Formats: sequence, C-alpha cells, structure tokens
Amino acid sequence: MLKSKKLLALALTLIMVLSVFTGCAKEEPAAPPEEQGPAEIVGTIILATTTSTQDSGLLDAILPDFTFKTGYEVDVIAVGSGEAMKMGENGEADVLLVHSPAAEKAFVEAGHGPERFDVMYNDFVIIGPEDDPAGIGAAAPDNAQAAFQKIYDDQVTFISRGDESGTHKKELSIWEKLELAPSGDWYVESGKGMGDVITMTNEMLGYTLSDRATWLNMAEGTDLDVITEGDKDLFNQYGVIVVDPSKNDKINAEGALAFQQWILSGETQDLIGAYGMEEYGKALFTPNASK
Repeated sequence: MLKSKKLLALALTLIMVLSVFTGCAKEEPAAPPEEQGPAEIVGTIILATTTSTQDSGLLDAILPDFTFKTGYEVDVIAVGSGEAMKMGENGEADVLLVHSPAAEKAFVEAGHGPERFDVMYNDFVIIGPEDDPAGIGAAAPDNAQAAFQKIYDDQVTFISRGDESGTHKKELSIWEKLELAPSGDWYVESGKGMGDVITMTNEMLGYTLSDRATWLNMAEGTDLDVITEGDKDLFNQYGVIVVDPSKNDKINAEGALAFQQWILSGETQDLIGAYGMEEYGKALFTPNASK
C-alpha cells in the first residue's frame, strides 16, 4: 500500500512539472506586429530613380524597411532623372525618385503625375585629382562658375554625365549661366551613371561634377578629392512623384502611393537622415519632407 502511494505521488509530481512547461509554452508572448513584418509579399512596384540614390548605397539601406512594412517588393530602375521621367511619361514606372526640380515641375504640370513632394537634399561637388594639377581648387574653392570657367579656359579634361540626368542638367545650368558651350577633346560626354563617371574621372585624371553621396560612397578607392564645394549653385534637391495611374492598367497605383507615403513618413525620414553617419561621420542626405 505504501509503495502504491509513493508511485501515485511521483505520478502527480510529473504531471505538475509537465503542466508548468506546457503552460509556459502556451503563455509565450507573440512578437509585436512591428517585428513580424507583412504576412506575405503582396506585389511589386517599379521605382524609376536616379543612379545617385543607387550608387550612394541609400536604396540598399532603406528599401528593405519598405518591403517589411508594406509587403511590396521594389524593382529599381536606376537611370538619369530625365530617363526616369520618360519612363513615367510612358507608363513604364509606378513611382519616381529623382533630382531635377524644374523638370519634375514640368512633368506634373503636363499631367504625368498628380503632385511632387520634397524628400531630401544634399549637394553637388566638383572633384578632380588629389594634387589638382589644373589648380581649380586654388582658383575657385567655393565658386562653381569660376571653377567651370577655368576648366573651359584651360581646356582641362572634364567628364560629363551627358545623359539628361539631374547631375547633367545641373552641370548644363552652370555652363548656361556662363554663356559657354563646352566642346572638344577635353570635354568627354560619357552617357553613363554617376558611379561609372567617377571611375572614368579617376582613370583619366580629369574633373567632374558629382552628387556628394555617390562621391563619399566611392571616394576611398580613387585618387580623387573634392576640389570645389559649398556654392549655393550646387544645391541638390530630390523629389518623389507617383505616376498617373490612368496611363495604363499595369501601373501599381496602390503600391506607388504606399511608397510615397512611406518615404515621406517620419520614420523613413529618420532612416534617410541616419544613412552615412556610422561610416562617414555625417549624413549623405538631409531629409526635408514637408507632408
């Protein structure tokens, strides 16, 4: 009888232990919604954007957050701002992230998109060989027009984007203010993106105009340096535009609007403002969405 009681007591003890573990398993709290992300991928959007947002590394840093929060994957087409807007006009993209404000205004006024919003800004810089053999920096350390004038007068090798990008249009605007039309062997029209142009500039030991973010992302592997910076003419504003969904039935209007709302949100603006701080000690872009 005593033995039976001991066995019964042991069995009850085991049942209580198992109950405790089972209860713990059942009471394990679920991860909060913000840590779970979307249950599944709900679609894809086409983002037509400038090469500077790609070559700077910004998109790689922030787009996973968009997919995580919305369920939309992003097909990035990185071209010049002009080409990105042509894609929008043709209904070949859902949303644009570009940096050519005058052209963006014309794009909206022509009815290709309902509205344009500021997203972020940085600036352009003139870069060239570290030893600056042409003396551009000494002559014009903070004056873009003076730097371009000296490049023109001395026919110093200059590599132009030549692709109707925002950077190219900024360059052309400076030549226009000087009433100059550069041409000749010294003026190389590459038709390439910013990263490729920086590589060409390094190989040819020439000069070029670059957005600061792409420059900082590539500077370490070059023999180049910033020659001219800080001029108000070198301001570089980026904007977002949702493409008019009536262009065709393939445009992902819902996903495009989700992207616009996401990139203008406070959380994403903070992500943009933090990008570059750890590696470069300063932000590569300054967020300035006003929505």
